[in-house]
Amino acid sequence: MKRLIVNADDFGFTRGVNAGIVGAFREGILTSTTLMANGDAFAHAVEMAKANPGLGVGCHLAAVGGKALFRDGSKLANADGLLPKTLSQLIIKLAQGKVQTSDIEREFAAQVERLCAAGIKPTHLDTHKHTAVHPAVMRAMVRVASEFGIPAVRLPFETLNGASRGKATLAKRKVYVKQRAVALATTATARQFKRLMQQHNLKMPDYFCGVALTGLLDSEAIGNVISSLRQGTTELMCHAGFYDDELEQGATRLKRERQQEFEALIDKQALRRIEEQGVRLISYAEL
Repeated sequence: MKRLIVNADDFGFTRGVNAGIVGAFREGILTSTTLMANGDAFAHAVEMAKANPGLGVGCHLAAVGGKALFRDGSKLANADGLLPKTLSQLIIKLAQGKVQTSDIEREFAAQVERLCAAGIKPTHLDTHKHTAVHPAVMRAMVRVASEFGIPAVRLPFETLNGASRGKATLAKRKVYVKQRAVALATTATARQFKRLMQQHNLKMPDYFCGVALTGLLDSEAIGNVISSLRQGTTELMCHAGFYDDELEQGATRLKRERQQEFEALIDKQALRRIEEQGVRLISYAEL
């Protein structure tokens, strides 16, 4: 059987992002999301999650971007309590020995604890900016999953062939090619990741896509993904949201693109394609 998890990242980033994610769940094909414990709209996201119990909610672990939650002598955060801005900055800190796996683990544990304290039991874990492709981060994630009894994690490596962008402007084709190249480059640690997750009995989807399509996901692209699905379970990552002034001021390159993704996720053609292909929509809670 072909099963599809449609997971929105960045729940808790802004109120508009929260509303777009929940709207895509209520009106469209979105089934799961991952909540940013250090997001500015965390409390609003918790409120909306509790009002929509059918929405699978995991934790979007942040080793980069935004404020650190673990502040007691954290080596991961700077003097202002901010996490590294990018994966590249984190990798440099790790290479220099300024940050250890244990530092990342403590930050991740604090983030999961915040969800649990708010009454959210995470269905799964994934990482902001795909930092789990780095061995130190994947080890920290495994330890936290085991500590809190979280049964599933994202497979953060692009594994679904045929999930192309389709027709696009030249500029968007260039973005797709660049993002596809980045996605393929990260597969160097895929075998290590899978082995580590299996050793700890953590469940994962069989396939994953969405990195190359980040910011480019529209109705046509979703149709291509659905048509390319293999037997087993695939996760399609997305970044749904409502575009507003708060998002425009946010520290993200995905602004109007989030509105585009929301509209694509509620497009009735997507649901028709899923029905035609005999695909079963599930959340991470059903994995």
